[in-house]
Amino acid sequence: MDSNLLKVFVVVSEKKSISLAAQVLGFTQSNVTLRIKQLEKNLGYALFYRVPSGVILTPEGETLYPMAIEIVQKVEHAIVQMKNRNQQSLLRIGSSQANAIIRLLPFMEKLQEDFPSLLLELYTGGTPDVLAQLLSYKIDIGFVSGDPLHKDIVVLNRFKDDLYVVEPKRRISPNTLLGYREKSTHFEWFQRYEQSLGNVSYKTMILENYEVMLGCVRAGMGRAFLSKHIIDKFGYTNELNLIKLPEDTYELQTCLVCRKDHLPFDVNYFKSH
Repeated sequence: MDSNLLKVFVVVSEKKSISLAAQVLGFTQSNVTLRIKQLEKNLGYALFYRVPSGVILTPEGETLYPMAIEIVQKVEHAIVQMKNRNQQSLLRIGSSQANAIIRLLPFMEKLQEDFPSLLLELYTGGTPDVLAQLLSYKIDIGFVSGDPLHKDIVVLNRFKDDLYVVEPKRRISPNTLLGYREKSTHFEWFQRYEQSLGNVSYKTMILENYEVMLGCVRAGMGRAFLSKHIIDKFGYTNELNLIKLPEDTYELQTCLVCRKDHLPFDVNYFKSH
């Protein structure tokens, strides 16, 4: 079975649209349609129902979908492994947003200094997104918040972040917790911490911008839980009340991780940097 046909099938399944899949794949719409028809002919089943909003999987398509994902991932992994068999020429890095601000650029600069011929690609997103990219072989290493404790993932290095609750300096803030995103590891921990203190009536505000978040704290719109590095970077160190929590209160270290079956080219290097 042609894995390229399966890749087209997977993208159409995820996008639920021939036209959107064509955009993602860089094909014409007619090309995508032709490949789906070819796959359906090879299998002897219709894989999609055509509906006004696009396409949805038939029962046969639903059966094929998880197997197709596994095959496509294995093929992509094999291609990467063969390309890097003698010397890895490309390193794909994933990073949470907070880590991108705290340590990613120095890390990448050191990599390029030590390995001048190594090409770097970068993906940024929340920790769940970075882990999903890692597990699907779309990145090689990733910085995530906390140890993922996943059977297919190994931790290469751990980094301790200096974390503070920040409040406005000159006014009393409302009972509002400010976060970068709803599914942020740090924001979820901050909410659990507040609940452990008996605060269950707080409101939340999601801003997806650390500088705006700090500005809102200074303006008296709420409080947040952030790395000191981020607070310093945006010049708010002397503008806010910084409350240091006991370090045994939280386990929120940043971990550099990779797949157990897809180690980077120099494991010891990443364990020491």
